[in-house]
Amino acid sequence: MTGPAGGPELAVGPTAGLPRVAVVGTGVIGAAWAALFLSRGYPVRAHDPAPGARHRLTAQIAAAWPALAALGAGTEPPSLLTWSDDIAGAVTDADFVQESGPETLDLKQAVTAEIDAHAPAAAVIASSSSGLRPSQIQAACARHPERVLIGHPFHPAHLIPLVEVVGGERTSAAAVAAAMAFYTAAGKRPIQVRQELPGHVVNRLQAALWKEAYSLVQRGVVTVAEVDAAITSGPGLRWAVVGPFAGQHLSGGDGGIAHTLEHLGPPMAAWWAELGQPSWTPDLVEQVVGQMAQEMTGTTTQRLAAARDRLVLGLLAAKSAEPDLPG
Repeated sequence: MTGPAGGPELAVGPTAGLPRVAVVGTGVIGAAWAALFLSRGYPVRAHDPAPGARHRLTAQIAAAWPALAALGAGTEPPSLLTWSDDIAGAVTDADFVQESGPETLDLKQAVTAEIDAHAPAAAVIASSSSGLRPSQIQAACARHPERVLIGHPFHPAHLIPLVEVVGGERTSAAAVAAAMAFYTAAGKRPIQVRQELPGHVVNRLQAALWKEAYSLVQRGVVTVAEVDAAITSGPGLRWAVVGPFAGQHLSGGDGGIAHTLEHLGPPMAAWWAELGQPSWTPDLVEQVVGQMAQEMTGTTTQRLAAARDRLVLGLLAAKSAEPDLPG
């Protein structure tokens, strides 16, 4: 939920020139954000208090760059990355701040409060939090809580376009609009989440699928590998192109989604009532981990991730060239 417009004018957007971006927290997500922003030509100033973080960031950006180069960036990262040993130095002249620290409320509040104390009044402060509510985070900000919101990406964040933008109780409409414009200009596909919910939207959708998947495995209906095959060789292929509602619309032929719901709606409602309720037990964890190890026979985590990224790049290129897709 977002409050009324208010606070200082927020100038971040596609007409505001190349924004200066601060990335606070440079783990897996923060480093991917930094790589993405650099690939768009944005000056980036980064900070992370962890020992060795500066060198790890450089290595992570280098590792991400071949994929970004395939998306149209230059052959190597531009010399637009600087480092600050403290938060104040990282955000003091930023137009947009992307906070990507650990997913702990107390830490998020402390870091965001310090960002708020030192960032220019017109800078949007976006947290990459995957599940915390923005109202909880902005509650610690004494200066300009109205410019604090969630900007949640998806791994790998430098490739997957989606960003969830979620305002809190005190977030201004202007801050939400500025964040939506900023992410769009950075090549992302932002969606505005209009209510605060634990896990936002996409993690809740994933959790619903995971709930049934874990139940099916726990009950011995299928194996972990068979669940993965059921998605990647079935609806997952469609979902990468059209979403669940558009997919139902296409299933209805000329009658569209109305025809689908007329014939499949009642059975679907009956299936909802029969969905499983898995018990989170050590045995289930052992079962899933063991079966995942079997599924990984013949490959490695690194090779699987590389294959995923290659195919995602090809799919993104194909989708960008297709004018008839929704959205």
